[in-house]
Amino acid sequence: MLEKIIKAALGEEKADLVLKNGKIIDVLNHRIVDGDVAISCGKIVGIGDYEGVEEVDLKGAYVSSGFVDSHIHIESAMVSPSQYAKAVIPKGVTTIIADPHEIANVKGEAGLKFMIEDSKNVPLDVHFMLPSCVPATPFDNAGCVIDGEMTEQLLSKYNFLGLGEMMNYPGVIGCDSDVMRKLKSAKYIDGHAPMISGKSLNAYACGGIRNDHECGSYEEAIEKISNGFDIFVREGTGAKNLEELMKAVNSYNLRHFSFCTDDKHPAEILKEGTISHCIDKAISLGYDPLDVYTMACYNPCCNYDLGRKGAIASGFDADIVITRDINATKIERVYKNGVLVAKNGEALFDVNISDTKEVENTVNIDKVRESDLDLAFDKNKMVISLNKGSLITDKVYCESKDGLSICANIERHKGTGNIGKCFVKGLDIKNGAIAQTIGHDSHNVSVIGSDSKNMEIAVNELGTQGGIVVVKDKKVVAKMELAIGGIMSKKDILEVVKEHDEIVKMAKSLSPSGSNETLMILGFISLLVIPHFKLGDKGIFDVDKFEYVKQ
Repeated sequence: MLEKIIKAALGEEKADLVLKNGKIIDVLNHRIVDGDVAISCGKIVGIGDYEGVEEVDLKGAYVSSGFVDSHIHIESAMVSPSQYAKAVIPKGVTTIIADPHEIANVKGEAGLKFMIEDSKNVPLDVHFMLPSCVPATPFDNAGCVIDGEMTEQLLSKYNFLGLGEMMNYPGVIGCDSDVMRKLKSAKYIDGHAPMISGKSLNAYACGGIRNDHECGSYEEAIEKISNGFDIFVREGTGAKNLEELMKAVNSYNLRHFSFCTDDKHPAEILKEGTISHCIDKAISLGYDPLDVYTMACYNPCCNYDLGRKGAIASGFDADIVITRDINATKIERVYKNGVLVAKNGEALFDVNISDTKEVENTVNIDKVRESDLDLAFDKNKMVISLNKGSLITDKVYCESKDGLSICANIERHKGTGNIGKCFVKGLDIKNGAIAQTIGHDSHNVSVIGSDSKNMEIAVNELGTQGGIVVVKDKKVVAKMELAIGGIMSKKDILEVVKEHDEIVKMAKSLSPSGSNETLMILGFISLLVIPHFKLGDKGIFDVDKFEYVKQ
């Protein structure tokens, strides 16, 4: 094979495939070059004037390396890894760094094994990180616990790229013994440190953490770059940081910036893509396209030491995107290792989901009663206030419950009966409720509504499989079953999008401010590691103080 590659590079024999007359995006030299791209044995063998067994005239289209998503939770797309591949490959993504901590919090090793098996037979490089925080904090009730000892065992048993996002930053800074054992077990460690600064950030960096995708401001990104972090610019469904963080990119620190989506709903993936959307938005904001493509393709491959990937250069993997416009909004062809895997937005491969038997029927709660969800308003008790376009939440005090919704978090793994409750400002749900078994990261039941009766109906409709339920005027008006861990569907992504669109439509009918983002925010209101106040199964949690609030 090597001899064939070299001879094709020399032009002594025809390449397997030559992409003719392209505008090559050269991220290594920060330029665009006209020419042919020759491919043999899955490798790029040369750029210039070549002949191939197969030749494709690109007619001046742009040639880019495949896009890389630096940090993604596949589960947030509500489909299996194989279905996720079918969605993102036509949008130009050929490599992802996936942290399966959602399914790990529900089903532990069985969940991890399912994700690994289901991603094997698709033309997408899926590099899994071993979840570092299962549960996310010692205050969470998840379906599984992965401690330091189990971390070592799983790292030796499976081919994980490294340790997933270390959300327990108090554990790092406080030198918790189990956290220390985890940090010492892996070469590469992902970060999660929203609003951590100063000496605390210095200490967090000394734990061996290499990157962060939680920056919310220019200043935060600059400080973290100076502390040795790579910054993943996030543009997902619930958290959109690209416009702000691109202000921090300059010619000196460009190599430390990449794109990620973190969490993105399926309809948005099919409509606008993931990393292609980041490219389009960044270029539309006026940033240098070559800088943008460097972030989308080459930098993440360097960040994770993925080898000869991420550029159109001799000896590099032939993961290639052909796009008619520089904004990557008109992707015509996608090649994986030199094989055409998508054309004009359509995947050219079929997928079959792996066995789901070990990851189904994961909802273990008794029937919920209206009285379990009742909550009396008290103006002296705090209300969690949502912020549009952000996962950051604050506390406020209100004079009345006008405009407020009731929110509850119900433990669903061990049958404890725990129910945390509070009022929430920012959605104003009328005559209905939304319940779902998506509640990052422990994935207990999250429910929000106008009153306890509608909430009761929504929760009980979830059954043992889980999913999302919308109730209006005490009637179920939309339901989506998520049989895989209560967070992913067994269905084709097109069917999932259809079902989810109906959920979103009905959710919007309950609230004047309702949107697709509403469901994502509901899923994150229980994540006890994103400032400032969240709702766990034991009540309101003060993230900054890292303790439950006594009211």
